[in-house]
Amino acid sequence: MSENAAGAVIVISSHVVRGSVGNRAAVFALETLGHPVWALPTIILPWHPGHGRSTRLTFAEADFDAAIDDLIRAPWIGEVRAVLSGYLGNAAQARSVARLIAALRQNNPELLYVCDPVMGDLGGLYVPEATAEAIRDDLIPLASLATPNRYELAWLSGAALDDNSAIMEAALALGPSRMLVTSAVPMMAGGTGNLYLSGRHALLAEHRVVENPPNGLGDLLAAVFLSRLLSGLEDEKALQLATASVFEVLARAVKRGSNELMLASDASSLSRPMAMVQMRRLVHPAQRRKK
Repeated sequence: MSENAAGAVIVISSHVVRGSVGNRAAVFALETLGHPVWALPTIILPWHPGHGRSTRLTFAEADFDAAIDDLIRAPWIGEVRAVLSGYLGNAAQARSVARLIAALRQNNPELLYVCDPVMGDLGGLYVPEATAEAIRDDLIPLASLATPNRYELAWLSGAALDDNSAIMEAALALGPSRMLVTSAVPMMAGGTGNLYLSGRHALLAEHRVVENPPNGLGDLLAAVFLSRLLSGLEDEKALQLATASVFEVLARAVKRGSNELMLASDASSLSRPMAMVQMRRLVHPAQRRKK
């Protein structure tokens, strides 16, 4: 894939010194798949806090905003085809990212913005509520594609999401024209799924559950799916390949007993995944309403 065909991607998320979460996962995946990447950290940590004490290095709000100004004025800004945002350090960063998206779209209305609203899981929010609200109010409305997990979507929509019909209704109501929801309700025994909804498609990609997974799966999925879309693949094929890549990387890391995804060892799984993924076409909410 040539540089011009691939397009540059600005990735804005957390950075760890050791590990494969946040920017470390997304940048590696995108570069492996042929994309020049501009990487802006929102915070810096020695490693994921789930591994133990991890000192949080932060940026002053004004400094982060000034870096956004630099990006907007960059002479190479025409290279950028997409932006991916993930974990944010505070609410002000969400407003800064929103300003970047608006400025980029003035020059390129076709800019693809993927918002991965990294804010919580089954245990609830792990960012301040003000940050979650800023993601909901300032970034989600700008997103070409949002990639929440089911628990993040439940918080964003204010609805209980106990089945895939409820997930799809919440995804439609939230606003982005395309939604990829991880941790969807599986139809396969012992499985887990990624549910994708657009104006035309309602798709579920399932694979078996892998116990005790390392962190970084959502970061990786958002990046790989974005790359597949940028390459021009149809939505269904993009979802199948992205899901297969993440499942394969996950399964191999767990088999080795690693507490981190091993992206350098498993780069081939990103470009040429071999894992089997069960693809299902669901009844789109719009089709139900017509009956």
